[in-house]
Amino acid sequence: MLRIILSGCNGKMGRVITDIVNNRNDAAIVAGVDLDITQNGPFPVFNSFDDIKVPADVIIDFSHPSVLDNLLNFACENNLPLVIATTGFSDEQIKKITDAAQKIPVFFSFNMSLGINLLAELCRKAATVLDGFDIEIIEKHHNQKIDAPSGTAILLANEINDELNGKMTYEYDRHSKSQKRTKTEIGMHAVRGGTIVGEHEVIFAGRDEIITLSHSARSKEIFAVGAVNAALFVSEKPAGIYSMKELVLEK
Repeated sequence: MLRIILSGCNGKMGRVITDIVNNRNDAAIVAGVDLDITQNGPFPVFNSFDDIKVPADVIIDFSHPSVLDNLLNFACENNLPLVIATTGFSDEQIKKITDAAQKIPVFFSFNMSLGINLLAELCRKAATVLDGFDIEIIEKHHNQKIDAPSGTAILLANEINDELNGKMTYEYDRHSKSQKRTKTEIGMHAVRGGTIVGEHEVIFAGRDEIITLSHSARSKEIFAVGAVNAALFVSEKPAGIYSMKELVLEK
């Protein structure tokens, strides 16, 4: 039985993960961490990682970038594998995550959905085949999402850019420029409204033809299931940085 500490346990994703784990027989949440400690469920909830004395096997983090330093310190001090599913990190924070992975196993992904990570692989292939096509990414999320563009949109752009040897630049603010798009840019567009769970569309636009690859999430459960599967996966790994790509390849 995998013993999980859930960071951000009283947030929307935290509650979904709690429901998912409660219906599994291979994992259990033994403690939670959240700024809001008024909601206690079947496990104790703490304000800070410093207060946790409960034995555990892994941490799942669906919280906020501001928690990162305390999260990494606690995980490293207690030699606990870590699944980071929070988005909106700065480049400096991402470096801290990769530095921590030299001491403990860290599963870090902008999106825990199997479908999104398959989409990323398809985008890599399309970028190779569709030479010279213009590339645009449109992402849509609910009106409570803070970061833009989404971590998933950045993941998709990074996968494409990696396939194209890093020659692409990301254009977030085209409305401020009065000029034609360049052939080496990936346009990034964010839509926020209603209760959209998550939609991502990658457009490859060429001369007289357009290819569109897309993914639509219909509930947050797909991310919760992915995070728990990632926790099971990373709990048996040595120190290092892991992603959905490794989990998919192991299947």
